[in-house]
Amino acid sequence: MPYSIQFKKSALKVLYKLPKETSQQIAHDINNLAQNPRPNGFKKLKVLENLYRIRAGNYRIVYQIHDKILLVLVVLIGDRKDVYRNL
Repeated sequence: MPYSIQFKKSALKVLYKLPKETSQQIAHDINNLAQNPRPNGFKKLKVLENLYRIRAGNYRIVYQIHDKILLVLVVLIGDRKDVYRNL
């Protein structure tokens, strides 16, 4: 069964502010998380429990996986040089 995808408001704001091509690529990568929330190249972050990240070009998508309720919560989207400062 596919996971459902939810966004924090702050992550959604960032996604809407990005250039169209970049936001489309990131949205595509996020939609793929519904089928496989742990794709090749994902990493578990050491900062907090249950936080993972995937790369999308120069951007990073930080998310949580809730296996019991089949949910992927996108917590943060940001440029690779800034994204970890906001955790």
